[in-house]
Order: sequence, then structure tokens, then C-alpha cells
Amino acid sequence: MISTGRMPRTVRRLARSVAVGTVMVGSIAAGPLPATATAAQARPATPAADREITFTVDGTITYGTLHIPAHRRGQKMPAVLLLPGSGPTDRNGDQPPALTPHTLAKLAEALASDGVVSLRFDKYGTGRTGLGAYAGRPETLDYPAFVRQADAAYRLLAGQPEVNRRAVRLIGHSEGALTALRVAVTAEPRAAGVGLLQPLARRFLDVLAQQLHDQLAAAVAAGQLSRQEQLTIGRAVDQAVADLRAHRPPDTSAMPPALAELFRALAGPSRRYVETIDAINPASVAHQLPPRTPALLTCGTIDQQVPCHTTTQLAAALGRAHSSGPGRIVLPGVAHDLTDPANPDVLAPATFDALRRFMRCGTR
Repeated sequence: MISTGRMPRTVRRLARSVAVGTVMVGSIAAGPLPATATAAQARPATPAADREITFTVDGTITYGTLHIPAHRRGQKMPAVLLLPGSGPTDRNGDQPPALTPHTLAKLAEALASDGVVSLRFDKYGTGRTGLGAYAGRPETLDYPAFVRQADAAYRLLAGQPEVNRRAVRLIGHSEGALTALRVAVTAEPRAAGVGLLQPLARRFLDVLAQQLHDQLAAAVAAGQLSRQEQLTIGRAVDQAVADLRAHRPPDTSAMPPALAELFRALAGPSRRYVETIDAINPASVAHQLPPRTPALLTCGTIDQQVPCHTTTQLAAALGRAHSSGPGRIVLPGVAHDLTDPANPDVLAPATFDALRRFMRCGTR
């Protein structure tokens, strides 16, 4: 067994990001106004604004931000519901105080620059929402509860006075992409498109195991682990995944302490969530999308969490569902948080271009 001190920092960081606390492991239609002014266009513009918004689902008040770009009075704009990744990731795409990439806040800003309304919210276990009705019984919180929460947010967004209800889309980042798919399958009104940004493209525990194996291989390459240690820990990871799927306590005896803690957390209060999300194959959900739904799937060439090769099955499922373009777009030099590490304060240009291509598809 390897001591905590020998454990690669990358593996420790992954363990912390996957299971934190009790909640697991997660030109456009309204473009710039023409220069010539009609009577309607000459009316004073309403400035951009953030509106705090709340809604109640399953006995819990959810808090969110509705961002409304500058617009003409009475104008109906396209809109997007933004869904965050795994763990305690809040409405801005952050896990404060340690991780603050502002992924969803940056997406909202990018969309607003093209006249698109967006809604993002604090899911269960994050921000002002917290655990809500599940505070005294976190072990009962399952993945379908997050889908119901997102579905309620989608319907709320579609009903906003500034929104064209025929032009509402969903965009999910990482684990949020699976939730976007689940909502899009039965969305009312029908979703105008679904964007899957660096998505959870395979079953949850398969993705987790692959990430851990990749981290172990990198540690060997860096001289931080021996090949035998890699094999020992790798077998322990695979056995722990098998134990979780068989509803057995995972055997963590051959794991470093941080990984053992991770798997004990997955088998603890988060077990119901883990079991219910792991039961879902994202490709099977994608196959249920209504035909001709515009779909975007992105993967970054330097994304260590969702390598492009892991998205092939999901991309093929979107094709079998007869979704419309743009389909899968590879983002050169883009990391999991949708940025170029050389300029992490803004979305990478390739990300922005993919968003614009997606928002142009299927406009009606």
C-alpha cells in the first residue's frame, strides 16, 4: 500500500473533486440590431441585467440567476439553460473556495454577447439552494432529483416574458451534459437544441475508473509510482467499481488513503446518487432525442477528464437519433473548463465558435 505522501497530487485532486461532502460526484437568431432604425427599433433599449430567480421543486427552493442581455422592449429572445458539472458545482460553474473557473458564468456572458438569455442555478448541495428538503436525509438524494430540478428550471425559463419559448436550448458541461440530455428527451416545450460540452459520455463509474487509471499511468511516467504499484492500485480501483455495482462495500485495503476515502464516500451518503447515475448510459439517452434536434458535442484536445476518444459512442448515438448539426466538434488546445490554459480568464475562441455554430442550427 502506498502512503499519502507517495500519492500523486493529481490523483488527490481528482479524489477531492469527485466526492466533496455528501453530494457526489457534475450569426445567432437574435444578433446585433441593424443600423437602420424602424419605429420599433428606435424605442429605448432595455439594458442588460441579472435577475435573481427562485423556483420550488420537491419541497426545495432553488436559487438561480437569469441573465438578460440588452434588448428592445417587447423583444422575444432565444434562451439557454446552463447546467453544471459534477460534485458541489454551483450556478457559476465553481466549487468555492478551491475551484473557481467560472465556467457557466463565462458561458452566460458569451451567449449574452449574441443576444441570448440564460438561466443558471445552484443545484442541490451548492450555493444558496443547499440540500433543501434533503438536508436531514442526504442518503435519499438520487440523480433523478437533479433531473427534476433541471426540468423545472427549463420550464421556468421558457415562460419568462423576454424569452421566445420556441427557441429554448439546454447546454450542459461535463456531468451536466447528461442532465441536459435527460431533460431534452421529454422537454415541454420541445428543446430547440442540446449542447454537450466536454460531456460525461459513458457510465459514471466507467468514467471515474478511466480517469483514475490515466492518472496512475501519468504518475508512473513521472517517476512517482512504480509499475507494480500502478497495477496494484489499478486492480483495487476496478474491484471497488465492481463492488459498488454489486451493492457491496468497496474493498479499499490496497488503495492509498485519499482513494480509499473517495470510494468510502461513494459508498456512503452518496451511494444512492452514484447507483442511479451509473445505471444510465448517456448514449442510450441520446438515442431517445426527438429527431432533428440540433446537437453539439465538444471535446478538447488537452482535456484530461474527457478525452475525445471517450466521446465516440455518444457522438454515434446522436447520429443514430437523426439529430441535426453541428454534431461533435474537436476543440484544439482546449481544456476541460473550455479555456486555453494560456488565457484562462475567458472561453477559448474555439469554444466560442462552436457555441455560435450550435446556436445557428435549427433556428426557427
